[in-house]
Amino acid sequence: MTLQDGLQLQIKPDPQAVAEAVAELLLGALQRGAVLGLATGRTMQPVYGALCARINALPDAQRAAVLAGWRSFNLDEYVGLGPHHPQSFAACMNQALAVPLGLSPGQLQLPDGLAVDSAAEAGRYSRLVAAAGGIDLQLLGLGSNGHIGFNEPPCPPDAPCRCLQLSPATRQQNASAFGGQADAVPEQAITLGTRDILAARSVLLVVTGAAKAAILRCSLQDPPCPEVPASWLQNHPRLQVIVDAAAASALQLR
Repeated sequence: MTLQDGLQLQIKPDPQAVAEAVAELLLGALQRGAVLGLATGRTMQPVYGALCARINALPDAQRAAVLAGWRSFNLDEYVGLGPHHPQSFAACMNQALAVPLGLSPGQLQLPDGLAVDSAAEAGRYSRLVAAAGGIDLQLLGLGSNGHIGFNEPPCPPDAPCRCLQLSPATRQQNASAFGGQADAVPEQAITLGTRDILAARSVLLVVTGAAKAAILRCSLQDPPCPEVPASWLQNHPRLQVIVDAAAASALQLR
């Protein structure tokens, strides 16, 4: 299906069908030796479950080849949380992918949330991505305020990898991982910037649920603007969007 601006869109009946479709694309990218850009959050949990099931079902030689060639970089990490903190994104990725697949920690790269100098760490992480040749396929969720990664509005299309302050809306959105307490969510995070995201060779935006319907429509069908950072994705030449029917309910489709 095509939106009026030519973006390619797949609408699936429910979140599990979305997860299966995304996992199939990720597996294909891994089998081609792609460098993945990964995300965390509730939307991605079933995606990684489906991906692990696919990889572990491969013949031994194929599975070994996929895992040996695995290279991925996560979008972001909370400042102040290390990999042993259960709510860190490093811990989430370890539980979702490293343990079930037997990946080594170095294959799943994330910013260091415990770095003494967060600004310097952001620069180091951006250089690490560049040294790997950049990201071939960037996986993205969508924040309730239109953020991608932790690029909070307002945000220009060329924002670099940096440490930033999280908005109250984002901390509230992520509160479920912290016992429902928004005040327990760290105030800052290190994130790849919109510049890094848009530099990926292809981008895969994944959105589920009726609560994201309005911001998805703004992101894909209103003119790009700093107030909706995800709207800059409209300018990416290779953007795929996979959503469930609930998330797609506000889109104006041809």
